[in-house]
Amino acid sequence: MYANIDVVALTGPLDVRGFLIEQASSSTPNKITGCGGVRRSRHEHNRLSKFVNEYCTMLSLICVYGANFSAVPDAGLHPDFKQNAGTRVNIFTLIRIAEPGSSQLPPATYPDTGPVTSVDASTVAAEWVDAFNQALCSQDPTVVKKLFLPGSVWRDQLGLSWDYHSLNGPDKIVSFLQGAPKGSRLKSIKIDKSNATRKPALSPVDFKGKVNGVASFLTLETDVGRGRGLVRLLQDSQDGNKWKAFTLFTAMHELKGHEETIGANRPQGVDHGGHPGRKNWQERRIATENYEGELEPTVLILGAGQGGLTSAARLHQLQVPTLIIDKNPRIGDNWRNRYHQLVLHDPVWYDHLPYVPFPSHWPVFTPKDKLAEWFESYARLMELNVWTSTTLTDAKWDDEKRQWTVTLERQKADGKTKTRTLHPRHIIQATGHSGEMKMPSIKGMDGFKGDRLCHSSQFRGAQKISEGQTKRAIVVGCCNSGHDIAQDFYEHGYDVTIIQRSSTYVMSSKDGLDVLLGGLYEEGGPETEDADLMFMSIPNAMLKRMHQDATAEIAKRDEPILKGLEKAGFKLDTGPDDAGFFMKYFQRGGGYYIDVGCSQLIIDGKIKVKQGQEIEEVLPNGLLFKDGVTLEADEVIFATGYDNMRGTARKIFGDELAERVKDVWGFDQEGELRTMWRRTGHPGFWFFGGNLALCRYYSRMLALQIKAMEEGIMKYEDP
Repeated sequence: MYANIDVVALTGPLDVRGFLIEQASSSTPNKITGCGGVRRSRHEHNRLSKFVNEYCTMLSLICVYGANFSAVPDAGLHPDFKQNAGTRVNIFTLIRIAEPGSSQLPPATYPDTGPVTSVDASTVAAEWVDAFNQALCSQDPTVVKKLFLPGSVWRDQLGLSWDYHSLNGPDKIVSFLQGAPKGSRLKSIKIDKSNATRKPALSPVDFKGKVNGVASFLTLETDVGRGRGLVRLLQDSQDGNKWKAFTLFTAMHELKGHEETIGANRPQGVDHGGHPGRKNWQERRIATENYEGELEPTVLILGAGQGGLTSAARLHQLQVPTLIIDKNPRIGDNWRNRYHQLVLHDPVWYDHLPYVPFPSHWPVFTPKDKLAEWFESYARLMELNVWTSTTLTDAKWDDEKRQWTVTLERQKADGKTKTRTLHPRHIIQATGHSGEMKMPSIKGMDGFKGDRLCHSSQFRGAQKISEGQTKRAIVVGCCNSGHDIAQDFYEHGYDVTIIQRSSTYVMSSKDGLDVLLGGLYEEGGPETEDADLMFMSIPNAMLKRMHQDATAEIAKRDEPILKGLEKAGFKLDTGPDDAGFFMKYFQRGGGYYIDVGCSQLIIDGKIKVKQGQEIEEVLPNGLLFKDGVTLEADEVIFATGYDNMRGTARKIFGDELAERVKDVWGFDQEGELRTMWRRTGHPGFWFFGGNLALCRYYSRMLALQIKAMEEGIMKYEDP
């Protein structure tokens, strides 16, 4: 299949569809990392991208050139490639570790600071805040520079600009402020002492608690809004132990004059007095939900999952007319229709939705059908306009009018289909964290004679086996879904084999989540809004550094499980730069398993593992692997993940939009997540996805951008 592809010598770093291929040293094997922007010749690009496209279709792996392949454990030569003399090189496979084009995110480093055991945190914070406000008033960014440590980061969300930024280092901060067309949009900050969590206090900035300083919540005011923030101060040992910012986080939370209709701004609910012919709430609600008469939504959202519901809820509170459409018959069906035993792997404290948190009796881990019921109730409680059984059949964007013309087909309760043409100014694609299912195309698939061969998204659950009957199942893929499905098969009496093509990061649910979320999202922990602010205030490079230590701690607690898995032939990794779960999630949206019991089944041999071999062919009664081994199967489930959301956009909206929008997920050059919840490159089009926690938080940020555009406060082209 690949015999005609020339093998080229690798003389330096080479970027292929977002993968940086680096030459090996004498002691280090060649490695592959996500990195964008590296120049490459058309000749190199065409040869390698053709190979990558074909090979990644099935395996989500990439091949990398390198003479030192033997240094990589278990690295085997692909049989279609031969060793060449001289500058020719061998080839081996490594797992894809990042979305195409994603920039590298080097872990941050901690400054050299002295021990801090006793200090008046309120005084330290107040003095720094006063100095910072004076620097803002001076309109001289070089004054601001003196208040930040070398290696510090100012992370901002809509406070300094209409985008998300991580300004790395004092020089970058100065450069950004100097480049602002109208000067700093941030006008002032204040210390927030409104509760015990928020007031200034001694606090570590590292995971191990060895680098200590002062942390304080902040309130802030910009030219057009108000918000919140958090500063972490450390002493500068190179400048007389002066207290300076190590991290500063600022985020706009509301627009002046356009506050959410909550609390003191809640609606009256009735207009007292004599109003002949007035409609009651139910009548008004039906008219609004169906967009009767001349009513039109300003925003159209595709998908009624957590992304669609949370963004619609935020927009509704900002009085932006919004319509959600979903192809399923009921809200929540995107969860109901998943595999039978699915339960969320995130705990309840991490998963609250905005405005209506889960009640106090809610289980720690939410079953899929229970979550679906909650979504349905949430939409009613929040008065969200949702059309189920509705598909988008056509969408055209008018650059001059800055609006869409969309055609929708809605199946009504009586079975009849009604076509509507609407003209929203914004479309939010909230069709899931990822895109379309990634189903490999393998020789012999059409000839499979077993009971079932499908993608994990189509798997509803293991079948009941009659007494005395034996059934065999193969699950291809070793992330959360793959493990859960394998466990479901085992519990229904199947003989199960899980196929691990590369390596997986594994952490136990209890110890892993205790380490990563403890102190923030737990029973009796901070208010959700405060926990979100603390988590978001950590720049991603710093989060990566902290999670290197956290991952090591989790590995210590999980040592018996990890050793048992390795003994069973299961290949483990520790995530990008040994930073574990979150970095894998952010950089590639998969490659991990939060263990809820399947690992012990593998250790005990109750679920078998076949590791590191590609599938050569699907046989009528099983799978044939490249090593010549055949495994018989009655059912084969491919838990092989999903494509990028940009691919879904291409399928729905066509090539023109797909080429105009930027890549999704992975990190940009500053260390912020790319394109998600921010401008995509195509006016009037937004991507929205993520777990419940990310949707809860970023739904506000996206809604503020849309509201600001609709009120003429910002233009799409504004920095």
